Amino acid sequence: MVHGDEMAYRTFYGAYFDRLSRYLLVVTAGDEEAAREALQSALVRVVRHIRVFPSDAVFWSWLTVLARSALSDQRRKRRRYLAFLDRFTWHARLEQAVPDDPEADGKLAGLLESSMETLPADERRLLEAKYFARRSVREVAEEFDLSEKAVESRLGRIRHKLRSAILEGLRRG
Repeated sequence: MVHGDEMAYRTFYGAYFDRLSRYLLVVTAGDEEAAREALQSALVRVVRHIRVFPSDAVFWSWLTVLARSALSDQRRKRRRYLAFLDRFTWHARLEQAVPDDPEADGKLAGLLESSMETLPADERRLLEAKYFARRSVREVAEEFDLSEKAVESRLGRIRHKLRSAILEGLRRG
């Protein structure tokens, strides 16, 4: 298999496919679909990373590590996908649940404006350059003679200040 011999792969497949399949079925607590997907991924990894092993026990240990890591990668990928779907549907539900409210929008705009006025002039100019003039971080960094990282950090701190001020304004009514 190390040299790409198809007959060697067939021999490996015949000797280890069922055993690895049963192993993954146990590890997944009977989840056949997850076991099948992990098995396919593990077999691809075997082909990519095969090497000579001193004994069958060492080879089997290596196979089980590949299989478990394939399963972990699949579970992580599935969690990320489900989290994405959850965020996506949350935003869709939020858009449906919150109708346009010109009064609320006006209040938020007023709070933003009054909060911006309380900021020091350099922070206000930084926000205006980035968000109102819609310049890139690179352009803002060049204009203010700062590094891009410094601009991003400052913008983060300023946004936090604004958010806190707006939330406080909303609490006060």
